[in-house]
Amino acid sequence: MPIFLIGLFGGVHCVGMCGGIVGAFSVASPARRPFPIPLNAASRVLAAAGDGGLRVMAFNAGRLSSYMIAGALAASLAGSLRTLTQIASLQTAGYWAANLMLIALGASLMNLWHGLSRLEAVGQLLWRRLQPLMKHLLPVTTLWQAAALGGLWGWVPCGMVYSVLMTAMLTGSATQGALVMGAFGLGTLPLLVSMGLLGTTLQPLLRKPLVRVLAGSLVLAFGVLGLVRVATGMSHGWLDVLCISPAGL
Repeated sequence: MPIFLIGLFGGVHCVGMCGGIVGAFSVASPARRPFPIPLNAASRVLAAAGDGGLRVMAFNAGRLSSYMIAGALAASLAGSLRTLTQIASLQTAGYWAANLMLIALGASLMNLWHGLSRLEAVGQLLWRRLQPLMKHLLPVTTLWQAAALGGLWGWVPCGMVYSVLMTAMLTGSATQGALVMGAFGLGTLPLLVSMGLLGTTLQPLLRKPLVRVLAGSLVLAFGVLGLVRVATGMSHGWLDVLCISPAGL
């Protein structure tokens, strides 16, 4: 639940990162379409709108797939290291780091601190190798191209993704890591799908300082609650729902 909400509230960050390319699908006019266009003018408009919607969904399906692959890989690696080291305090330190990352993400959403950009610089090492592949997928004329483009876009350096990826690592299981990143990706869907269908209509609203402060405050609160729980070992029903940290650490 908290991971989904982090994706939902953190979606205002996605407006700048992904909103433009997803929004382009709503106005694109590909030469080929995945289904025939009827001759009737009204049906033609509806079919074109449906085609754009399918491309938006395919793009996001590819993006979520990349998130889940990254979560599975990160969790598998972390699980292997923990098995080798057998250091109990390693997981506790990891939960501290994960919650501190959430606090940093909240501060970034509120435009108070942008230290996560340093992590994005590290991610550029991989992105430089993947980015040239995009030229083979543009312009988007088929659903598979939209999905493949989304799959590549999922690896764009993003501090918000890295913040949640830290949590996925702590699961120590490829399946659980993939599920964590999948829940995060699902949280980002409402805004990004809306951006894809409505173009840039929502951007002015989502870039308002008040919206960013509210979203950032909620994400930051998740991090603070998580730190309190790790530090004190508190376990309450409402805290269990809102925290990513297990009780007793």
